[in-house]
Amino acid sequence: MQFEDIKSYAACGDLPPAIAETLDKFCRSYQKAVENSGKPFEECRPILTTFIKLVVEEVKNPSTFEPYHQQVSSPFDYYQFGLDIIRPLIAFDKSSVGNLQALEVMKGQLANKENVIFFANHQTEPDPQIINLILEKHYPELAKGMVFLAGHRVISDPLAVPFSKGCNLLCIFSKKYIETPPDQKMHKQVHNQKTMKRMQGLLEEGGKCIYVAPSGGRDRINAEGVIEVAAFDPQSIEMFRLIAQQAKRPTHFYPLALSTYHLMPPPNNVEKELGERRHTECIPIHLAFGNEIDMQDFPGCDPANKQLNRQLRANYICSLVKADYAKF
Repeated sequence: MQFEDIKSYAACGDLPPAIAETLDKFCRSYQKAVENSGKPFEECRPILTTFIKLVVEEVKNPSTFEPYHQQVSSPFDYYQFGLDIIRPLIAFDKSSVGNLQALEVMKGQLANKENVIFFANHQTEPDPQIINLILEKHYPELAKGMVFLAGHRVISDPLAVPFSKGCNLLCIFSKKYIETPPDQKMHKQVHNQKTMKRMQGLLEEGGKCIYVAPSGGRDRINAEGVIEVAAFDPQSIEMFRLIAQQAKRPTHFYPLALSTYHLMPPPNNVEKELGERRHTECIPIHLAFGNEIDMQDFPGCDPANKQLNRQLRANYICSLVKADYAKF
């Protein structure tokens, strides 16, 4: 298939050459992934056409995101768009969700206006859409209402923004990018403070489910060619623990392990510039929800040494995620 509309947009200047090339390669890999899975690509062609138009519109009129962004469903339903474009890339018949009992407990906690925070690994850009698709059949309200902590890349890159607009996001600059460029460091720090204040307000309202990747980025392949769950940042976990303590309603913490890497693998190295290559495959997805974490009394804790205890807590939570991930 020739994506002539991309060429046309590029020819008239509506798409910069680099974005046009990235978009074209994504569409071609998407087509190949769908065809290789045995699904009819013609049924997917309209959603790709829509995606191309959304990217062009984003290039022309870049979106701005507040510290807390609520999913946009009107006049265009970005939430449904995100699900529809990712759905053909998931082999649902071979996918799995571990520990559904924990989800039932969470459902009751959320119904009681208590909060749930997931400490999870993060593997691919559309993880929010993937999680929503896996949960939508049995837990549609939990899936659609979930709030994701999002880095600046997914609210800045024209190819990512159409997906991000369909999510509930707490937008933050991760530690990896906060000093790039140096003259924006103060602005980014102020923005992050506003985001954390908004999150505390959400927790005080109650009934909020929040996904956090304490590593601050995606898992990547190590020197041995193995996908490695990235280490969790103790300061990140401590910040969420303290904010939750200050909220007026109980907050429950759970580990969540995801195996989504090959659906759209990240670059092998962290890239600070926008415009990363996107290659897709149709794969099974695996999620595993752990049981509630005791944030005060956990194996190996050392309350007498606060700094060490933060590191031990982060290591413990990460070990829970790694243990479930290893089962995949």
